Amino acid sequence: MKQIIVLLHLYAFISLFLITSDVFANDLAEWMEKDNCLTCHLEMELMPDKYLLEDIHMQKGLSCAGCHGGDPSEEDMELSMSVKNNFIGIPDKRSIPQFCGKCHSNIEFMRTFRPQISTDQEKQFFTSIHGKKLKEGDNNVADCASCHTSHSILPAKDPRSSVFPVNIPVTCNTCHGDEELMNQYNIATNQYAEFAQSVHGIALLKKKDTAAPACNNCHGNHGAMPPEIKSISHICGSCHLNNMKLFESSDMAKEFSQLEYHACEQCHGYHNIPKPGDYMIGGDEQSICLDCHTEDDEGIHVAVSIREKLDAFVAVYDSARFKLNLVQVKGMNDIDIEYILKEAKQKLIESRTAVHSFDPAVVEQISKVGMELTEKAIVSADNEMGEYYRRREGFIFASIAFLIFGAAIYLKIRSKNETGQVEN
Repeated sequence: MKQIIVLLHLYAFISLFLITSDVFANDLAEWMEKDNCLTCHLEMELMPDKYLLEDIHMQKGLSCAGCHGGDPSEEDMELSMSVKNNFIGIPDKRSIPQFCGKCHSNIEFMRTFRPQISTDQEKQFFTSIHGKKLKEGDNNVADCASCHTSHSILPAKDPRSSVFPVNIPVTCNTCHGDEELMNQYNIATNQYAEFAQSVHGIALLKKKDTAAPACNNCHGNHGAMPPEIKSISHICGSCHLNNMKLFESSDMAKEFSQLEYHACEQCHGYHNIPKPGDYMIGGDEQSICLDCHTEDDEGIHVAVSIREKLDAFVAVYDSARFKLNLVQVKGMNDIDIEYILKEAKQKLIESRTAVHSFDPAVVEQISKVGMELTEKAIVSADNEMGEYYRRREGFIFASIAFLIFGAAIYLKIRSKNETGQVEN
């Protein structure tokens, strides 16, 4: 039955794809009849580089003249591309934001295609470093086409799009990985390489997790700017909300502000953010606390205290997980134990988050609840294992009893057979 359902879904998908392709082909044929821009450029093999017929504008019925002006119904090339017919041609780089903004900043026009779309991209762009530099006459900076391309613009949800989440780091690296270009601005070019090795980069680029942050999640999209000191925790806090709240309410936040340290970045880094772990806090060699604190100051004593509480919780939790595994291997009831340990795991996550309070008491308060849950799971696991061994002992005793009983029956039958033979 399951295979039939899968085949039906596959058939429906293929049918829809073929119908959609056929409709698109018919639409294209109609455009070709009416649109002399396409007809001539295709015949003369002068189509723009990387042109896609699936371009979002083409899909919405906005062909060449929609952006470049002119009269696509006019067969005479000079008349078609005349000033009289508002032909624009290739726009000047500095005018590209306004060029795209003719439509994308017009809320009435954009509502026709996507009622929920934002129409302030152009305004945002001119608040960005790219926009400001472009206004100053710097033609090296990114404009709309630099990120979205010119003639192969696809929706951001399309995996082929240059602004699909997984593709964004590569798109940004087109410019930001260019040493010759970036040297003019004294900007490093190793951001992509570092990001690819980070916890975010591995999730996004290797695991294809589109929920993981890309460049634009921290730096912004159209209003792209380098995050400032005060905005760092808020940017990270857009995903890591509890960490941000705990940090901002801590004494450490005040110290960081006075020293002009970058909040989250100071400990976690920025592009090359490693996967966090308990090793980061404490007084041993791997601890990042030693980057600022000495072994004898109060900060290290606090860090060691927090680490001890986490280590104690982890040790008990790991023991409980080991016992749960034994219960599962023996085929005993593990449902309640697993449920309790899920709650305990949540408390372990909360305890690690509480590190951002820089207060051992806060960490202890949460970890204590988690340890109580873990110990409860251990007791349940021990009970299940006790029941397993009781059943095993019972089985052994029952087996011995059955063997004795069987042997007795065998001897009895044998005795009767021997007696019968003697009588005969």
